[in-house]
Amino acid sequence: MRKFVLAAAALGLAMTASIAGPVEDREALMKSFGASLGQLAPMAKGEKPFDAAAVAAALETLNANAAKFDVAALFPAGSGAGTEALPAIWENMADFQARVDKMKADVSALAANPPADQAKLGAALGTIGGNCASCHETYRAKKG
Repeated sequence: MRKFVLAAAALGLAMTASIAGPVEDREALMKSFGASLGQLAPMAKGEKPFDAAAVAAALETLNANAAKFDVAALFPAGSGAGTEALPAIWENMADFQARVDKMKADVSALAANPPADQAKLGAALGTIGGNCASCHETYRAKKG
């Protein structure tokens, strides 16, 4: 019985520690986007050899993470204080949601049909980057 109680307590502590708030969750999600795009950018620029399997894998990861972009859960009212998220998000939530939906649709389409060469990868990253810039320019405070 004692082992069971200790195991249950340890599991409860681990579950509590793994549950972050919306700010931490959205920051982690954005970092995951950056990690996937960071794998693709050197290939698109010709700094690394084009690798179709690596492109497909990175796009699949990006798509899986984009599917987790739940605006309501990640941007609840009052979660902008002390972050780079501008109040415009909550003032224009429908527009913000539409931009997120466009990004998700574009990433999903690319993951379903990955670019077959460096030039097509560059164009694809231009599309994804445009989606990112669209939100960041409107809804994220400029750094420094």
